[in-house]
Amino acid sequence: MPIKAVFSGFGGQGVLMMGYSLAHSAMSKGYHVTFLPSYGAEVRGGTANCTVAIAEEEIASPVASEPDYLVAMNSPSLFTFQNKISSGGTFFLNSSIIKENPKRSDVVVFTIPCVDMAQEMGNGRVANIIMMGAFIRKTDIVTPEIYLKSLETILGSRKKSAAEINRRAFTAGYDFWEN
Repeated sequence: MPIKAVFSGFGGQGVLMMGYSLAHSAMSKGYHVTFLPSYGAEVRGGTANCTVAIAEEEIASPVASEPDYLVAMNSPSLFTFQNKISSGGTFFLNSSIIKENPKRSDVVVFTIPCVDMAQEMGNGRVANIIMMGAFIRKTDIVTPEIYLKSLETILGSRKKSAAEINRRAFTAGYDFWEN
């Protein structure tokens, strides 16, 4: 059951939040989890990525060799990590920004225009939550209810409107392939 995922993009795209929220929701489900963030000196606008490992037993190392999943929010992320994902792995690509195709044929590729969708919703900052909805739908690592509860716990209940837009964004991503 061990699952390893890399989330990558520019600083400010919510990449670390994506990994952290997955890690938190997997812990809520009772799994063992590691979360290893990494970001460039510029943070916002620089590169950012994180690795999440999830397992039913203790995890020996937070370093994920040959991860199963890549979530890439920009083209440099795709090019940096595409050859590190295991054969048969799955890519989730932000097609609002990434116009190139991976150079591999041994992986499954899902594309979702999460930035365009977020802008259509009137809040460009929720592109990462839309992507997480799509990711949770296709991977089934945790249920939507567990993920949304974890997201609410992480972000707090400061504003009811923020919780509602995140819920709508997650649902848009989760339901994307039903259209």
